[in-house]
Amino acid sequence: MSKPGTAVITGVGRRRGIGAGIALGLAADGWDLVINHWTPYDDRLGLERRADDPAQIAAECRALGRRVELVPVDLADPEGPAALIAAGVALGDLRAIVMSHAESVDSAILDTTVASWDRHFAVNARAAWLLVKAFAETLPEEPTTEVTGRVVALTSDHTAHNLPYGASKGALDRTVLAAAVELGHRGLRANVINPGPIDTGWMDDQIRTWAIAQTPAGRLGTPEDTANLVRFLLSDAGGWINGQLLHSNGGFSN
Repeated sequence: MSKPGTAVITGVGRRRGIGAGIALGLAADGWDLVINHWTPYDDRLGLERRADDPAQIAAECRALGRRVELVPVDLADPEGPAALIAAGVALGDLRAIVMSHAESVDSAILDTTVASWDRHFAVNARAAWLLVKAFAETLPEEPTTEVTGRVVALTSDHTAHNLPYGASKGALDRTVLAAAVELGHRGLRANVINPGPIDTGWMDDQIRTWAIAQTPAGRLGTPEDTANLVRFLLSDAGGWINGQLLHSNGGFSN
């Protein structure tokens, strides 16, 4: 395998989250990292975490011999994505972005507010587009069959009673899959992962029981399960996978 470069990872605010598992997996594979988080969102969500979780995740990655920049950015800010890509360029040899961030606040058709709808689309859809755009602008313009950059985004098929989240994730899917086509000749490989039910602290006992019953593998997913697929997609061996929405979910069906 060729030596990895730098990867930008969004949404790494909690040690128990999927983003933390991805960061640690990529660090183990030799990637230097720009790790993004946004504490006000984690405070608002109120899920299990410690105030020093982002710093602890970064420290664990550095202990694996990696260079790590911890960059707090609100991805609802249109300037945020470009700032993250600039941090990746500054760290050197930017080769990948992994989008594991999300705005996720439950609401349905009748009680979703315009403000909530707009923030979900700003964070989940617009930021994804701007991240891909800023990253693509760092790639060589001449056509190539070599892999020059990789994009992986996490999505969800949860929509009912979680309308702005699900709708904005659908927009993210289309954006990333469009990048695979529009930018493939410049060496970009872009894919989407649906990780299914991962208990990162948001499930209660009833949801856990239901999700396990709907999963033929007989258990819930873990952040490491998702990280393993991300690691493959960012490896030399994963370079032929492009423009796919991959279900890595133990066979979960809702």
